[in-house]
Amino acid sequence: MAEIGKNIIFIGLVIVVIGIILNLSGKLPFELGKLPGDIIYKKEHTTFYFPITTSIIVSIILSLLFYFFGKFFR
Repeated sequence: MAEIGKNIIFIGLVIVVIGIILNLSGKLPFELGKLPGDIIYKKEHTTFYFPITTSIIVSIILSLLFYFFGKFFR
């Protein structure tokens, strides 16, 4: 039962962090998804969007969060 409790706390903390990021996203000096390095290809009837830089930044942040929460809940 203690393991389930730790997992619920972890999920709750992740949701809180995501909520804080979403609330602060309007106050950041840049927009995620429109960073230098993100590829946008526009033609008449087609738009192709590939957020490489945004994906890397989100991956690094999530990796750090999971690493630190993993250390905390062992």
